[in-house]
Amino acid sequence: MENITVNEGKELIRVVDGTAYERYALQTKLIGKDDDMIDMVKEYALPHMQKGDILFMSEKAVACTQNRAIPLDEIKPGFLAKLLVKFVYRSPHGLGRTMPETMQVTIDLVGTPRVLFAAFCSAIGKLFKKRGIFYAICGDEVRAIDGPCPTAMPPLNKCVTLGPLNPDKVCRDIADAVGYDVAVIDANDLGIEILGFSGKKNQIDFLTKVLADNPLCQGNQCTPMGIIRKAR
Repeated sequence: MENITVNEGKELIRVVDGTAYERYALQTKLIGKDDDMIDMVKEYALPHMQKGDILFMSEKAVACTQNRAIPLDEIKPGFLAKLLVKFVYRSPHGLGRTMPETMQVTIDLVGTPRVLFAAFCSAIGKLFKKRGIFYAICGDEVRAIDGPCPTAMPPLNKCVTLGPLNPDKVCRDIADAVGYDVAVIDANDLGIEILGFSGKKNQIDFLTKVLADNPLCQGNQCTPMGIIRKAR
């Protein structure tokens, strides 16, 4: 199966603490709500796995199998969502909460009172040049919401995607099924967060370093999973 690759603009080798590691990306079909992640791993990743490898996968792919990608045309922003987005910081790196649809999903997820309180505290924080207060109050579940990305594979380019449910359990279940450690990551070109991992927690810092440049990319490459392998 010739679905193993290195994405354009990414390097195969990354050195962490003096040791070189290979990072391969795995092309798959477009993963959706009717797919089972264990089946996807067995089909697209397992044929390439070797002893000592770690499998890592995009949180968005996992979320899609859990039916957590919401088409934009199914979201009906209310007055509050349309009002709040006028005051959201517009990052050059993504739409974030600047879309009424994404803000409405945030309100639906944690409730109007919490969002209003977070928005108020965030406004106060801006006076002191402090950012991130909105997410600190609303929580990691809101931080994990992804707005539509124009360069993503359809239909994800027109969806708001929630973070995956129980990522640690997802990793353990897949690891039990295939016999390799598994990580679920939330990565972009600005940074990375390890949402779930089946292995020892003291390896999370290593995973953050070895995947810091986001080797899966976030466009239309259709590479939602990859392999970390110690270079030989």
